[in-house]
Amino acid sequence: MPQKTKNTPMMEQYLRIKEQYQDAFLFYRLGDFYELFYDDALKVAQLLELTLTSRNKNAEDPIPMCGVPYHAANNYIDILVEQGYKVAICEQVEDPKSAKGMVKREVVQLITPGTLMEGKGVNAKENNFLTALAFDQSHYGLSYVDLTTGELCSTTLSDEESVLNEASSLKTKEMVLTSNDVPQSLKDTLKTRLGIVFSLQEDYDPNAELQFLTSELASNLEKKQQENCCSIFL
Repeated sequence: MPQKTKNTPMMEQYLRIKEQYQDAFLFYRLGDFYELFYDDALKVAQLLELTLTSRNKNAEDPIPMCGVPYHAANNYIDILVEQGYKVAICEQVEDPKSAKGMVKREVVQLITPGTLMEGKGVNAKENNFLTALAFDQSHYGLSYVDLTTGELCSTTLSDEESVLNEASSLKTKEMVLTSNDVPQSLKDTLKTRLGIVFSLQEDYDPNAELQFLTSELASNLEKKQQENCCSIFL
């Protein structure tokens, strides 16, 4: 990969954003196309049978590059997600005509096998469960949610075989892990036997999550009480 001093401002921006989404293909918006570079371009060009070109062809180390039209991107994204890959959509978030210098871009959507809500990869007759797994050295906690229906459930499991059976029955495609406490042997089996894609939830603080939930509940309760008081006076 070329040294940073050789990169253009646009490629510097691309690399900064890509650093935050290393386990996803970054669809980087350039005009009417989503472009992919480096390893993303090499892999996606093969998976989608796209023409592989290069940026700075005359340079000593040209950058591999491929792209898809933005108006047809959903079809390509569906294919990648169905195969178990993640796709990060990076859009221009300001008008190029009014931008001073480099047009600002940021990831506006991360599409994964467990968060797909529309397209060819969604079967209206089946749930698409996104699962989360935690381990406390004695029991496994498994939660699962279908974002298309809002169905949310949790259960406690005693051993690895129970986790495998539950994940298999749910037909889950993606599992979120909150730490590295889950045994590697179990992760390997889930991946090889069921083809599950893993996502790591970093900086997870259960106390902070509980505080957020209780504050939201308290706020909603207070609003409800105020509404009831107003209705009494009316």
